[in-house]
Amino acid sequence: MSQSPLHSQSLSSLCRQLKSGALASLDVTRSMLNRCEEYDVTYQSYARLLTETALAEAQACDEARQQGAQLGLLHGVPIAIKDLLFTAGVETASGTDVMRDFKPNYDATVVTRLRAAGAVIIGKTQLTEGAYGSHHPSITAPVNPWAPDAWSGVSSSGSGVAVAAGLAYAALGSDTGGSIRFPSACNGLVGLKPTYGRVSLHGAFPLANSLDHIGPMTRSVEDAARVLQAIAGYDSQDANSADLPVPSYLSCLQPSNKPIIVGLDESYISAGVPAAVTQVLVDALARAGTKVEVRAVTMPPSYYQLAVDWGKSCAVECLHAHANMYPEQAHRYGPGLTWLLELGRTVSADEYAQLQNLRAQFRTELDAVLTAVDVLLTPTMPIAGPSVAQMEQGGLEPESAPFLSFTAPFDYSGHPTLNVPAGVDSNGLPQSLQLIGARFNESGLLAAGAMFERVLGPMAYPMP
Repeated sequence: MSQSPLHSQSLSSLCRQLKSGALASLDVTRSMLNRCEEYDVTYQSYARLLTETALAEAQACDEARQQGAQLGLLHGVPIAIKDLLFTAGVETASGTDVMRDFKPNYDATVVTRLRAAGAVIIGKTQLTEGAYGSHHPSITAPVNPWAPDAWSGVSSSGSGVAVAAGLAYAALGSDTGGSIRFPSACNGLVGLKPTYGRVSLHGAFPLANSLDHIGPMTRSVEDAARVLQAIAGYDSQDANSADLPVPSYLSCLQPSNKPIIVGLDESYISAGVPAAVTQVLVDALARAGTKVEVRAVTMPPSYYQLAVDWGKSCAVECLHAHANMYPEQAHRYGPGLTWLLELGRTVSADEYAQLQNLRAQFRTELDAVLTAVDVLLTPTMPIAGPSVAQMEQGGLEPESAPFLSFTAPFDYSGHPTLNVPAGVDSNGLPQSLQLIGARFNESGLLAAGAMFERVLGPMAYPMP
């Protein structure tokens, strides 16, 4: 058994020890719950812990192993889920006040699949109001374990903080404009936004259904592949679910003698972006050496307009999602989500239709770009190590590229994207890079992520 502290071990390492009987799920789960009780007073990553059910699930996992039952990919491992994923009989507030007492009568498909894979659902992580940009005034924002004044990301920040602080071995987040990737970048995690339709959205309260994605946030690419394997696949209850085979994601992670063809648009990655951000990419490519072949590509220019107008698309769909609560209960909404909902009431049908046409054009053009390369390489954020104060003031200077330029276009297009940690900067804050793959080619994306992970080295997380 590994000599590293239990909470700092990778999900995949823990899976192997639990499967062999070297560790018991009940012991692991109880230890993690105790850590959460002790440290989450500081980090505020959880909306609620599911102590009783988690311990019962862990005991059942141990009994199943002892009885020689077939064990799933995540057997006995404590995993957190974002609190917009339905859990039968358990509050699912989605970061709101208006839904604080909502108890669904069924589990989200991804929750069902996690449990089928043997995962122990340890708790539900905190998020911004309705998964939009700011927290409801009644909620304390999760605190970045790397530095308390550093931004922890939006929406899935609770999931990001929990995993980075050693309060969960993995977590599920959701991403509509960057909400898996931003918290992953800020907390030094691997964050995977799968292809739209690869992972069911059934039982996830929407921000904007046509833009929403659910995916894993982990401390390694292997861990992300393992979680994706458990939750991916067709779901007849989700009208947008893709009825396509799910490959073995774990089998694609081994080193290859064939170089990965990396597409790079130098104009796209540098426009309005500090040199320190693009230098992370330059250094990563240098470290990779002959393991990569870099090819110049040109991003479809419509990415910029899509990023600028992302709020309009999101607002229209968000207004629809909240139709039975807003504006009737408008007094229970915070200012950030109220602003978005009111924006949705001003967007004309013509504006929305034009955006959808632009979206389809971008997706088609990006498909064509990706026929010539294995992955695209970009920053995740156009700013390095933002502080909470900086983000509260708007994040970027007006003349800079929109903050969503490297994330939201791929929510529109549905292409899978992967945030990969790339060490720390001079201030000791995480750096990262982003990879974009062809639709439904998570295997190639994970393979590229694993290669960069090997050459860049592991992260040393600030776990108490």
